[in-house]
Parts: sequence; structure tokens; C-alpha cells
Amino acid sequence: MNFHDVQSSGSAAQRVERELRRAILALELPPGARLSEQDIAARLGVSRQPVREALIGLARMRLVEVLPQRGTAVVKISVKKMLQARFVREAIEVAVVRRACEAFDPSARQRIEGLLEAQEELAGNGNADGFKRSDEQFHIALAAGAGCPMAWEAVEDIKAHMDRVCQLTLPGPGAMLPLVGQHRAIVAAIDAKDADAAEAAMRHHLTEILRALPKVEAENPDLFE
Repeated sequence: MNFHDVQSSGSAAQRVERELRRAILALELPPGARLSEQDIAARLGVSRQPVREALIGLARMRLVEVLPQRGTAVVKISVKKMLQARFVREAIEVAVVRRACEAFDPSARQRIEGLLEAQEELAGNGNADGFKRSDEQFHIALAAGAGCPMAWEAVEDIKAHMDRVCQLTLPGPGAMLPLVGQHRAIVAAIDAKDADAAEAAMRHHLTEILRALPKVEAENPDLFE
């Protein structure tokens, strides 16, 4: 795999951690892959110390694990952890949309409209990577518009256990276009200030991964615990 450039803001360890996290969630570093501090340091042009610190951070997120006498490896996808992460994310995002129905920042609403239009175009072009980034921006804008941006910060780390499954389900317009419709249903309920409808729409949206899980797990048994 080819790592992305890590010459950006933050300490060397933070930059390495961000890049390794991205590669793990994008499945460029697949579940079960062994990680060499020396190899990663050489590829990213850093010393081994920031790589070691980055791997410690990823271990705290439960994305990598240290195997006695065998080194460090990317953890396989855990359905149990994914379901727990989805449960917590749903609780937070339902609270966000209910609050959004009470008051919603107009500039965030305008930004969301642009994101929805972009998502339709990205889905139509089969651009899964772009769609994933736009999807995340949609949820960030919801939290910001509802006046609780820290809600997304609470979701960001735990959702990593969902992201790898989502990566397996996204390719192809047939998988992405329904998600745009679900986003529009959430926004329509917020516009109508209908908190019950917004909650129902968000819950439906966040169960999409459960509907896709059996097929994904059956097709990729080596990626799962």
C-alpha cells in the first residue's frame, strides 16, 4: 500500500497516527495485517519513536493489538464492538436531531443542502471515497447546526468500529443513493421541527449497517473475528 503524505499540522506521532488510522479504516491496511515499526517509519519518512507512539494510540482505540512474540497487527473486525459502537452513536445522534428540531443554525442548513447535492453527484459517479467524506461532513454539520459540535467529537473515535464495515458496503451507486434519501428524510423532519420523525429517520439511517452486515460478513469471512 502507499501511505499518504504526513507533512501536515500536529506532532509527528499525531500525523502518523492519523495516516495509519485512515489506512486501517479504508482497509488499505486490512484486518490481520502485521505492522512493522521500521517499515512504517521508512515509508513515512519519520523515526521509529513517533510510529511507536502512534501504534500505542491506535491500540487504545482498539484498532491494532500487540501480539506476544509476533509484533503488532491490525485487529480483525469485531461484530460485537461494531454493534456497541452503533448503539452509542445512535443514542448521541438521535439526541442531536431532536435538539436540531428545536433550533437549527441557518448557515449549517445551507451547508447541508450543498452536501446533499454533492452526495447525489458522488453516488451517481460511484465515488465511494468522496461520498464517505461528504457523509461524515453531513453528520458534523448536523451536530454543529444543533449547537452541539462536541457530540460529533464523542462519536468520531467509537465509529471507527463501524467504518470498516461501511467501507465494504459503499462501492456502487446502488448502495450510496439510498443513503442520500435517508439524509434528506432526516433534514426534512428537522425543517418541519418534527422531533419524532427526525428520530425515526436517524434510527432508520443508522440501522442500514445492520441490514448489510450478514452479506458483508459472509463475503469477507477472513476480515472478521
